[in-house]
Order: sequence, then C-alpha cells, then structure tokens
Amino acid sequence: MPKLKTHSGTKDRVKVSKNGKVRAGHPNKSHFLQKKSGSRKRSLSGLGTIVGKNAKNLKKKLGV
Repeated sequence: MPKLKTHSGTKDRVKVSKNGKVRAGHPNKSHFLQKKSGSRKRSLSGLGTIVGKNAKNLKKKLGV
C-alpha cells in the first residue's frame, strides 16, 4: 500500500507536541481587531489544545 501524503493545510495550522497533544492557534485574531476588546484579543493569543475526536482526526491527517 502506498504512503499517504500529509494534509498540507493542516500541517501549516496545527502542531503536535512532544507528549502528543494537538495544539493550534485561535481563530478570529487576524483582522477586525479594533472592535474587539483588549482582554478578548489577549485570550485569543497563544495556542489552544484540541482534544477528543477532533484531535484524533487531525493526527490522522498529519500521519502521526
């Protein structure tokens, strides 16, 4: 059976940590920032952890 290619869009947006956690940036933080409060923008910064079935599907797309 041939090797499967990794999903390029997922590869750019998601990373898997050393312990196997799936980490991704929060959406809605790239534009229309003037109308969002400072606390909201700060909470959107950094990486969030994805768990459950979504994490399993993302790992499959990444070939992990």
